[in-house]
Amino acid sequence: MFLGHDAVGFASKRVAPRTSLGILMAAPLLLDLLWPVFLLLGIEKVVVVESPSPFLRLEFVSYPWSHSLVMSVVWGVLFGGGYWLVTRYGRGAVVIAIGVVSHWVFDWMTHRPDMPLWPGGPKVGLDLWSSPAATIAIESLLFVAGIAIYLRRTRARDRIGSVACWAFILFLAAAYLASILGPPPPSPKAIAIGALTLWLLPFWAAWFDRHREAVAD
Repeated sequence: MFLGHDAVGFASKRVAPRTSLGILMAAPLLLDLLWPVFLLLGIEKVVVVESPSPFLRLEFVSYPWSHSLVMSVVWGVLFGGGYWLVTRYGRGAVVIAIGVVSHWVFDWMTHRPDMPLWPGGPKVGLDLWSSPAATIAIESLLFVAGIAIYLRRTRARDRIGSVACWAFILFLAAAYLASILGPPPPSPKAIAIGALTLWLLPFWAAWFDRHREAVAD
């Protein structure tokens, strides 16, 4: 649910306008930011499998510390709590915590039953990925809706606020298409290294968001 997570980040700006889009984008992406680190450390495991569906090329053997429901709540409390300690902006802290947990909810809807409720606990999943057409349609609608909310709630103060914002949106869309149309990843290590590039997205979002200003309803 790559675009779905991005949609949550964009839409969150409406509820927490004082919070940087970089932080709001990092929240729903947090579990996927932690996951490649845990893969490289050998704490979690994924394998590449053959599948006609581009969404089912990875078998998530074990990822309880980054992607279980209980741990998503823990990461959400830590991230939101840390933000509150620094800013004292309660609404932003709550939105950030909810954003982190939303990742598990969206993954639960799309994944096969491989989403653990807690480390060592039962695994669940509604398996939307078995229908690529439905997955693409739902993610695309969420993505467009999230962008629309963000663009309605903010406006560019200069060219960076406009050009860098649209470049970010186009990059996310292109990356999503590449993941669907491209070949399967060669190895778990390559997956982890590639996924580390996600760490750049919150910084990019924070950069152009500083060049935009809030717009009242």
